[in-house]
Amino acid sequence: MVNRQPEEEEAGDQPPLSMQRSRWATRKLTVKSSSLKRLSLVHRKHNRAASNEKKRASGGSESLRQTDGAGNTDGASVTSDGDGDAPRTVFFNLPLPDELKDEEGRPLQQYTRNKIRTAKYTPLSFIPKNLWFQFHNIANIFFLFVVILVIFPIFGGVNPGLNAVPLIFIIVVTGIKDAVEDYRRTILDIELNNAPVHRLSGWENVNVEEDNVSTWRRFKKANSRFFGKIWYSIESLWKRKDVEPSRKISAIYDDPRASIETRTTPWESVGSPRSRQSFVSAREEIQMTPVPSPLPPQPAKGELHPGAEGPRGPSTSEEAQAHFQNVKGDLINQEIPISGKARFHKDAWKNLVVGDFVRIYNDDELPADIIILATSDPDGQCYVETKNLDGETNLKVRTAARCGRTLKHARDCERAQFIVESEPPQPNLYKYNGAIKWRQRLPGNPHGEPVEMSEGLTIDNMLLRGCNLRNTEWALGIVLFTGHDTKIMMNAGITPSKRARIARELNFNVICNFGILLVMCLIVAIANGSSWAKTDASLYWFEYGSIGGTPGLTGFITFWAAIIVFQNLVPISLYISLEIVRTLQAFFIYSDVGMYYDKIDQPCVPKSWNISDDVGQIEYIFSDKTGTLTQNVMEFKKASINGQPYGEAYTEAQAGMNKRMGVDVGQESAKIIAEIAAAKVRAIQGLRELHDNPYLHDEDLTFIAPDFVEDLAGKNGLQQQRANEHFMLALALCHTVITEKQPGDPPKITFKAQSPDEAALVATARDMGFTVLGMSSDGIDLNVMGEDKHFEVLNTIEFNSSRKRMSSIVRMPDGKILLFCKGADSVIYSRLKRGEQSELRRETAQHLEMFAVEGLRTLCIAERQLTEQQYIDWRKEYDLASTALEHREEKLEVVADKIEQELTLLGGTAIEDRLQDGVPDSIALLGDAGIKLWVLTGDKVETAINIGFSCNLLNNDMDLIRLQVIEDESGDSTEDEYLRLAEADLDKGLAKFGMTGSDEELKHALKDHEPPAATHGLVIDGFTLRWVLSDGLRQKFLLLCKQCKSVLCCRVSPAQKAAVVSMVKHGLDVMTLSIGDGANDVAMIQEADVGVGIAGVEGRQAVMSSDYAIGQFRFLQRLVLVHGRWSYRRLAETISNFFYKNMVWTWAIFWFQVFCNFDISYIFDYTYILMFNLFFTSVPVVLMGVLDQDVSDTVSLAVPQLYRRGIERLEWTQTKFWAYMLDGIYQSVVSFFIPFVFVVLTAAASGNGLDIAERTRLGCYIAHPAVITINTYILINTYRWDWLMLLVVALSDLFIFFWTGVYSMATTSAGSFYQSAPQVYQELTFWMCLIVTPTICLLPRLVVKCIQKQRFPYDVDIIREQIRLGQFASIEGKTAAEGTPVDENGIEGASAGSSESSTRRGKAKHAHYASVDEDRRPIYPPSVTTTHNTRTQNGSDGTNYTMHDRDRRSLDARLEEDEITEMDQEMPVRPSIDRARPSYDRIRASMDRVRPSLEASNDFTSAARLSRIESSHSAQGQSSGQRRFNLTTVRKRGLSAFSKKSIDP
Repeated sequence: MVNRQPEEEEAGDQPPLSMQRSRWATRKLTVKSSSLKRLSLVHRKHNRAASNEKKRASGGSESLRQTDGAGNTDGASVTSDGDGDAPRTVFFNLPLPDELKDEEGRPLQQYTRNKIRTAKYTPLSFIPKNLWFQFHNIANIFFLFVVILVIFPIFGGVNPGLNAVPLIFIIVVTGIKDAVEDYRRTILDIELNNAPVHRLSGWENVNVEEDNVSTWRRFKKANSRFFGKIWYSIESLWKRKDVEPSRKISAIYDDPRASIETRTTPWESVGSPRSRQSFVSAREEIQMTPVPSPLPPQPAKGELHPGAEGPRGPSTSEEAQAHFQNVKGDLINQEIPISGKARFHKDAWKNLVVGDFVRIYNDDELPADIIILATSDPDGQCYVETKNLDGETNLKVRTAARCGRTLKHARDCERAQFIVESEPPQPNLYKYNGAIKWRQRLPGNPHGEPVEMSEGLTIDNMLLRGCNLRNTEWALGIVLFTGHDTKIMMNAGITPSKRARIARELNFNVICNFGILLVMCLIVAIANGSSWAKTDASLYWFEYGSIGGTPGLTGFITFWAAIIVFQNLVPISLYISLEIVRTLQAFFIYSDVGMYYDKIDQPCVPKSWNISDDVGQIEYIFSDKTGTLTQNVMEFKKASINGQPYGEAYTEAQAGMNKRMGVDVGQESAKIIAEIAAAKVRAIQGLRELHDNPYLHDEDLTFIAPDFVEDLAGKNGLQQQRANEHFMLALALCHTVITEKQPGDPPKITFKAQSPDEAALVATARDMGFTVLGMSSDGIDLNVMGEDKHFEVLNTIEFNSSRKRMSSIVRMPDGKILLFCKGADSVIYSRLKRGEQSELRRETAQHLEMFAVEGLRTLCIAERQLTEQQYIDWRKEYDLASTALEHREEKLEVVADKIEQELTLLGGTAIEDRLQDGVPDSIALLGDAGIKLWVLTGDKVETAINIGFSCNLLNNDMDLIRLQVIEDESGDSTEDEYLRLAEADLDKGLAKFGMTGSDEELKHALKDHEPPAATHGLVIDGFTLRWVLSDGLRQKFLLLCKQCKSVLCCRVSPAQKAAVVSMVKHGLDVMTLSIGDGANDVAMIQEADVGVGIAGVEGRQAVMSSDYAIGQFRFLQRLVLVHGRWSYRRLAETISNFFYKNMVWTWAIFWFQVFCNFDISYIFDYTYILMFNLFFTSVPVVLMGVLDQDVSDTVSLAVPQLYRRGIERLEWTQTKFWAYMLDGIYQSVVSFFIPFVFVVLTAAASGNGLDIAERTRLGCYIAHPAVITINTYILINTYRWDWLMLLVVALSDLFIFFWTGVYSMATTSAGSFYQSAPQVYQELTFWMCLIVTPTICLLPRLVVKCIQKQRFPYDVDIIREQIRLGQFASIEGKTAAEGTPVDENGIEGASAGSSESSTRRGKAKHAHYASVDEDRRPIYPPSVTTTHNTRTQNGSDGTNYTMHDRDRRSLDARLEEDEITEMDQEMPVRPSIDRARPSYDRIRASMDRVRPSLEASNDFTSAARLSRIESSHSAQGQSSGQRRFNLTTVRKRGLSAFSKKSIDP
């Protein structure tokens, strides 16, 4: 591809002052890609032969392909060197070149199918693959080996089939569980793969081979159909009414869809201007993918140009440039006849292939990554909703390639001849580079040779799989990436197979037990072989010879026989029981009504049943923001207009601030909510009296301001009335929203916007009587207080993350030209007219400051009146910049900056990004439990920090550490320079904690699980994250983050999210949990030990890939703190008791070998051995694992500190394992030798006088007390002794008596065990043994437990004692969600200590004015009062914060001190309205101090900061080298923005 040139529409086709929209860059560039963004794609041809050798090279990709350390894909991959995936070239209605064919003429390059599979298994692969996973468990391999041994009679096996039952049972149960888990994913996959799409048929796609279905694929399909029919047949038995899915699916694709006569969507119906164009640029980051900005004669996003052999050289004449700019690109070759065969048929997603034409209709989901060629909009625009990708419901705009906009019908597609050269598949959701090439005859020379043309493609021309088309009748495009090559699937990765941490660690203990087993067997083999080697023993004379014939061979056989007898030392019953326990735990989690979200009928769904104990060991939680912490619902709450604050609201941030100050939040919130409800009634009544607005719906009103309504009615003067009207008019005119009219009585108008903030602003204007009815080709139609008006919009300069503002130039009905500008407060203040509105600026800044403290997102609104000549002059510059061939974006921004000056401030707005219910309390509770929560979001830094304050992640006392490496847009900076800058920032941050990032510090960090003090928070952006995650800096970054209470990673890609999770998980060896709701969260959900998906309206990708699906973030606290803690403690205790009981039983058999020459004789009847792990002892320990509770769920939430034992992994340790093992060996000695002594020293005779002392009777003496001892031991280790547990223990103990009595009476099967029950039970020694043995066995355990609970109690022991004393009676009476945190001493208030210390800090810093009238009290405490700063009272005028030289600065300081004295004596020129404003007065009284560190130093509102900002952009001809406003060092910790000490030296 050659360098792209802009195309220009003919000037005569448009009026000179038609409405235009200009827009700028929206994507950040990586270091390599920033300088290579527009390099030619022709270089790919040189590498084509290397990448496409004489074999079928894959054009596909692997999940999460090669990225840098931060997960970013190198943008330079466009110019591939043959490494990795080659760039792909796709041909349309053109033959493939010979070099792209094999010897048989088939395409060399094979593309990934569009059929996707997130499930782990297929019907064909399930059995081998599942067995492979199951036999990763070393115990299963051992059990299989034992089963094989039993097959050979020589080793003494009794029944090989019976011996294999336990292994078969556990494999079948585990397999069924895995199949059920995977079946859910399979159903979703089938539904998605068979979704309908309109695909062009009747033409030849040369890029793929038709009917290229291999024999293997045919075999797999046949198997899938076979097993599918079996399953549907079984399913139909209980679902009679359901139609077989295959029939439903087949019915979708029966009828073809003929090419339609395309019609233009009525533009008024979507409320968007007709004339739009888009400018591609290099700066937009993730969130604001901007609306392409429109109109002729603006150049196209992709430039058309002749020539294909190289870049356009500087020698090209201006005439040639102008000529080709006026050429309108057209892909259709008019010389090709129409065949009439092409039709758009309905087909399944899975049948799409690269190179297909598809037509997408409104509300359809995108089946693949598609390049847009044409839409129903004549300007080629369409709107997409990306909630499946990023969880956001706001619309984003994409634009069709200009050369393809003439394609309307199927007949056009079959005549379109072109080539698409594209970069390889890569996972970056926000970047794409490619080009369309075609040949076209020039209009002036219809008989000449066609000229090769080219147009660049970017991400703005691409629709990504998973998005939905909105507000667009149809879009026509070509399939470029399919299946697992699509960006959404590449970010999803491969569905992992997760194993619980205890299960992984259990392998070590199994190996240890296996080692003990080998030692025991070796001892037995050596001893038995030695005994047969003796010739002077009775064995030599009275036995008939050994089974092996020789002592050595006999010992060898005895070794393997011993493995069979002692196999319970590695208990297979443990694995069976653990599967049962985990399954029942998953069922109880699913059944918990405390995690049921009734609004969407969503319980907590465990999708992975085997990791419930991992949920009890979580130390780090990684959360997305949008849709996870927030509802992504913006509500307009407050405003400052002409110096008057309006709006009644009570935000989460204000509640959190009051809670830290010791206020009873529950009582206060109830009172305030009642006040707001009453205010809403008054406001609505006033609005109805003022104007019967048919578009005002009471339930939608969020701006509750009865005082605003009074002022709007003119009750407090004409000046304020006009100010309010003009302010609302500005909100109604400065936007790019789409209007949707919903029929009804009364009618309803809703708005779709790129940003939910913008929709909230326009919706509030509607509620106040300034309703946007729609947009026409030249402006906006408004209903202003009942009167329809039309406003001509001349230009719209749209918002992006670099400009942080947007402007609309409007011709008012009276002929005036006004520029309305809204944007970040710092940006607007820097552009205000100098020397004016000093008092208004100061008051507005203070209001915005208070709004920000409440956690609201603030914007400033300003205007400028332009003369006709000013606008015409500016428009000329704008047109020149918009048609520039080089540096167009930079020139457009300079031109926009010129007119966005000399502004007049109108006021400010405050919008609440509503949190989900209970988020702040949940985060606080998780923090009290010792869990660290990090937020990983693609949102802007300032937005993320606002939410951080709102949800208690950040507080006013934190020093925010900002890691920021500024990207060099020119691409001149090297990687080493970026690494050096990043390391400098890390060293500076570590220095605050006295650290250097050494290996010793890392070793200490691995052992330290204490939560960091709430003194520091860390904020980092995605570009900086790329560098700090490099190998050399990762350790420093990890250690710095560990010292911070909260970490916010902003503007991060999905792969970066996964990289951060991986860094923490492996770097600190901790358990991690990720929670999110969108496809961009899938990577981190799969990377974490536990993945939680939010099930709701924000897409389904996260839920499909998660381990647990919940309805709201607040349910996470119950999942983790209650079920997670219970599951972990239960599993740990269950495993320990299982090993213990098998040690007792197995070693009792071992001790008997001492008395029988180690010949592997069974001391117990064989049925005892079978029943021991089946009925005698297994049920109590399983019940312990399912139902045991140390404390109730309400207390678990009230005392979150109990969770810390899980973080420190103290419930399952090697010390505990070996303690239980030794206890088992001790009890085996007692259980064997005490009965042995009783039997040997006591004559045992039956009624006929014959001695009955034989091995199975001795086994009865040993087995009965052993079973009672084991079950009692389990009961001792159980916290909850309810009736069910006691009943099960009693029945288990009685069952051995029942079985002995019943089985010993069976003459045929009992054998030598016949009549053992009456013979043994009649002996007094048996009953004496039954009392003595358990007592001696359990005595040490009881003594140790008493000492531990009295002298070294655990936290839970203290809490349980307090529960017994009734200190938690009131808490347990509440619901779990309302539990009040309790500290370790039982005092209510989980963070009582921190709250008290915070209150003490507040008291130390805040003076109380008991004798001073409330209105006279200062807004800020004395330490930060404005009287300490002589620079804050004069607004923007008279300051020079850029500080070019010290003389100028000192001069300004002297001038400002004089001006303050004069200003204090000024009379206010605006009306001062004295009235009660509850919300405003509350925040004035409670605002303890302005936010420190980052909040003041970068993007946050600060009254003092804004009042210091100089309108440095006002003067024309400002030097380009002048340093702009920067406040990175305004405030250090403890310094206020209102202090002179905070001024940057």
